[in-house]
Amino acid sequence: MKKENIFKKDGSKFYLIAFAVLFAALIARIVFVGNVNNGTIQNVTNAKAPIELSFSDVLRRSGDIKTMDINKDNVATGVLKDGTPYRATIAYNPELLEKISKNGASVSINNRESVWDGVARWLPILVSAVFLIWLFKILRGGNGGGGITRSLIGQNPTKITTGKTKTTFKDVAGIDSEKQELMEVVDFLKNKEKFKALGARVPRGILLSGEPGTGKTLLARAVAGEANVPFFATSGSDFSGIIVGLGVAKIKEIFELAKRNAPCILFMDEIDAIGQSRSKHTINDNDREQTLNQLLIEMDGFSNETGIIVIAATNRPDMLDKALLRPGRFDRQINIELPNLEGRRDILDLHAKKFKISEHVSMMDVARGTTGFSGADLENLLNESALHAVRAGHKVVEQSDIEEARDKILMGPKKNRKMRPEDIKLTAYHEAGHAFVGVHYRDITDPIHKATIVPRGRALGIVQHMPVDDKVSMTLEEVRANLAIDLAGRAAEEVFFGKNKITTGAASDIEMATNTARRSITMAGLSEKIGMVAINQATSFGQKIALENASEKTAEAVDAEIRAWIENAYKDAKNLVSKNKATVDKLAKALLDKETLSGEEIREIVLGKKAVAKKKTTKPAKKSNAKK
Repeated sequence: MKKENIFKKDGSKFYLIAFAVLFAALIARIVFVGNVNNGTIQNVTNAKAPIELSFSDVLRRSGDIKTMDINKDNVATGVLKDGTPYRATIAYNPELLEKISKNGASVSINNRESVWDGVARWLPILVSAVFLIWLFKILRGGNGGGGITRSLIGQNPTKITTGKTKTTFKDVAGIDSEKQELMEVVDFLKNKEKFKALGARVPRGILLSGEPGTGKTLLARAVAGEANVPFFATSGSDFSGIIVGLGVAKIKEIFELAKRNAPCILFMDEIDAIGQSRSKHTINDNDREQTLNQLLIEMDGFSNETGIIVIAATNRPDMLDKALLRPGRFDRQINIELPNLEGRRDILDLHAKKFKISEHVSMMDVARGTTGFSGADLENLLNESALHAVRAGHKVVEQSDIEEARDKILMGPKKNRKMRPEDIKLTAYHEAGHAFVGVHYRDITDPIHKATIVPRGRALGIVQHMPVDDKVSMTLEEVRANLAIDLAGRAAEEVFFGKNKITTGAASDIEMATNTARRSITMAGLSEKIGMVAINQATSFGQKIALENASEKTAEAVDAEIRAWIENAYKDAKNLVSKNKATVDKLAKALLDKETLSGEEIREIVLGKKAVAKKKTTKPAKKSNAKK
């Protein structure tokens, strides 16, 4: 791949060179004139340097003057009768000159300009004239056309990545349905005759949207690689600038380039930089809107015969102008979602080829523990794992390296903070409460992966749950079980240390439980008291605002229902911990001893070995409880 400047120069090189030469001469004259006096270069090797006389000195010593030459600037130079050269600035006074002359001095007046005086007068005018001629030429377009905008483009070209790409669909994993959508484009670029036979029109533009790191750019390159056509890539920010009209000219140039190389793929990343909805913006957005208008014109001007496929990518499709999304421009919109369990495993298998991974590492287990990771996140996970393996002196990447890398990404690096013994003990019982209630609801929620009291980021300890597979919804039973697990840490603090010893460490747990209860009540209709009413409404950016369209009476009812759910979940967790104090105490002491317990070790303590052996399947989800 190479970087290509798609803009030609404007043909005004001669004027630029002339302007540069004249400007250099002007600077040289300014520097050189310091050594010039009245048109004559001072001889620095003279035995005697001229003395400076004031006007009063000239009046007082008029009888000592032998010669006097006066120039147009009233600067007098000459020699005294004793041979000493002098220099003085005098006022033009005929009586003084007559007095000096009567004393035997030779007086002459020279009003002629020196060569350097003429240069100093005409050189700036000449430089300005050449500059104005050059400016007028590029304003008219010069020999190459395009005007000043084209000239500025030549100095600040759009960065275009060109050439044939070697990326194919084999290099893209985890988004099989999206690849299938784009196979039609590949088929058209390879064999468009069969589409013509049926009168079918292949989409002129395809908009790829999705979370950052989901593979939008990679997928666009793969389309070009599969079809074996040129690939031109640029970014929306390349078309914005402080010069009005610059973006319009750049849009024209890049589409001219695409037409000369058709059939091809023209990829525009972050198109929302120029494609935002047109509305009552400030004057600073006028150039962006002009650039968008030009883009609309260029895309609408395509014929079905050009073979140019425009692929754009954005993280914010809701911000794009509706005219950009209509049929005939971006006909097809493909939303690339975060990969599911199978997709994550395929992505990990693809990236694992670049690393030395131990044969004991299960990529399926890694995929289960990375719900919500994008393709870029998964590649970064393996890279962080390899870095940790190097620091640990491992010859291959072990499971422990991947575990450490995942914990570092999710929660931050380990903290070597000094903690009081009572804080460490309280944290252990807090996490033991989470772990015990999590095992109690093992048939409803995700299985526990591990529990630790090693501080990471802002968390003093954490209990991780490992999803069996991806989950798209939760039952009311699961919601209530998860609420109890969230509040089990605070319940353990109260049961073992008393009400006066509870801490602020449960802040994140309470926040998580409150958010879960609020969403279940106001959005999912899981509360009998509130009913199946969607109280939250989506904003223009897809965000949710709690109780946005609720009356004051409804808001009070929602708050009371959330409080009731939280209190019931806390009572449930507290009863479970109180009835099983010995088991929770055993878990806490094991955490104090080992700092980290695996899911198997936790289940063995709570259920016994026979119960662990029977436990093979659980329902899917993902949960993580941290004491902060």
